[in-house]
Formats: sequence, C-alpha cells, structure tokens
Amino acid sequence: MRIAERFGTLLQSIKWGEWSLICLYLSLLSGILVGLHYDPHEPYYSTSALDILIPYGAWFRSLHFYSSQLFFLFAVAHYLAVFGKSESYDTTSFIVLILCFPVILMLLFTGYVLRFDSTGFSAGMIAEHILEAIPLFGSTLDRLLFAISDGGLQRVYLHHVCSFNILFLLLAWNHLRRYYRVNLTSHLPLVATVMLTGVFVAAPLEPEQLGISYITGPWFFLGLQELLRYLPPLVAGFLVPVSLIGALTVLRRKNRWYPHLLTFVGCWLVGYLFLTVLALTIHD
Repeated sequence: MRIAERFGTLLQSIKWGEWSLICLYLSLLSGILVGLHYDPHEPYYSTSALDILIPYGAWFRSLHFYSSQLFFLFAVAHYLAVFGKSESYDTTSFIVLILCFPVILMLLFTGYVLRFDSTGFSAGMIAEHILEAIPLFGSTLDRLLFAISDGGLQRVYLHHVCSFNILFLLLAWNHLRRYYRVNLTSHLPLVATVMLTGVFVAAPLEPEQLGISYITGPWFFLGLQELLRYLPPLVAGFLVPVSLIGALTVLRRKNRWYPHLLTFVGCWLVGYLFLTVLALTIHD
C-alpha cells in the first residue's frame, strides 16, 4: 500500500499539464514548417519530399509527430493526476474540458490522414464509412469534416490546420490561462528528449504494400478498427466512443452514480486495450 501511495504521490508531483503545453508549443512550431511544404493535392508526394528533399525536413516532421502524440498523452496524465481536484469546477467548465480530448484526438487523427500513406488512406476511408452509417446527419457530417472521396484532402487539411486548433483553444482557454506563461527553458530536459527522439526515431510513413489485406490504423484507432470487425459501423464507430465521452462528462464524485460510471469507464478502457492488443497480434 505504501508503495502504491508513493507512486501516486510521485505521479501527482509531475507537472503533466505544463509538459503537455510544452509539447503543444513544439507541435505548433514544427507544424508551421511542415505545413509550408505540404500540398493537399499531392499529399503523399509532398510528405515524402519533405523527408528527402528539404533540409532537416524529416526531423521537423518527426518532431511534429512525436510532440503531438506526447501532447495528448501528457494531457491524459494531467487529467488523471488532478481528477480529485476537479470537484472545484462547475459542471459546464468540467464538460468543456472533457470535450478537449475528442478534439485533440481529431487533430491527431487528421494528421495521420494527411500523410495519405497506406495507414492514412485506410483511416480516412474508415472514418468516412463510419460517418455515412450515422442516420439523418451522417452524410452531412462527412461532407463537413472529410469528404475525401469527393474533394480530396482539402477539408481535412483545413480542419487540421485551423478548425480543430481554434476549437481546442476555445474549449481550453480558461484552463490554459493558468499555464500560458510556461517557459520552454524551464523544461529543457523534456524539450531535449522530444527533439532527440525526432533525430533518432523517424516519424512513420508507410508506402502502399501490394498483397497486404489488413492495414493497422493509428495506435489510438486500433481498438475501434478491431471492433468494426464484429459490430456495425454505427455501433462500433459512433455509439461506443460517444458512450465513453458521455460517461467522462458526468464522472464526478458528487454524482450518485459515480461508482457505476467509474466501473463502466474502467471496463471500457480495459476492453479497448484488449481490442488494441488483439489488432496488433492476431493480424500480424
């Protein structure tokens, strides 16, 4: 018990929120340089050319990739570390902050799609298939967010560069005001680690592989991709993710259903982890 308490204290002592914001800064700065050389009309070619032809292009793309992933992971860690203090937030503020997570995931997801390699292309097609399965407003939502089959990647590029970033800032601004003065020089070990990761570990870029019938999607998409093999797109791709977001928005200790909601969220995450591992192993 003491070891668990010490471990919990250690986790809470780490400034996950500041780390997440630092990675967001790195992601935005490197994203500007990557975006200058990206062409949504020639997505895979321009991404490959960035790695091969542009000086330090591969490093900037890797820096953008890894800092973006860490931005999300540190944000999740920050939420877990300060969950006990979230009772001080009013209901509206708490829900607004929870909605930041799907927006961040959409930023990551559209980044994968914009590469338009085998992973990005498949992820984009699956996303369109899921949206089209939603009755009444699914087709409209697809035309608003993706429309890859009809219009290429222009909408995806617009949302990745502008729309989702603006939406995230609107949702998180009141919370970010506490940390916006965070200085990069105060977190030099983290900055150096992320930058060195970009040097030694290249960001993924997977060319089309002939004869391959199963292509894994982004790491956070694998569980959903596996679930789509067993359930209809409406259930696996829309209702199941929405159920988690809905549960998180009301997961507060003062809620009388808190024990049941906590059990549901825990089972959901364990099940999703199982599906992710299944997707990584059974189809190799």
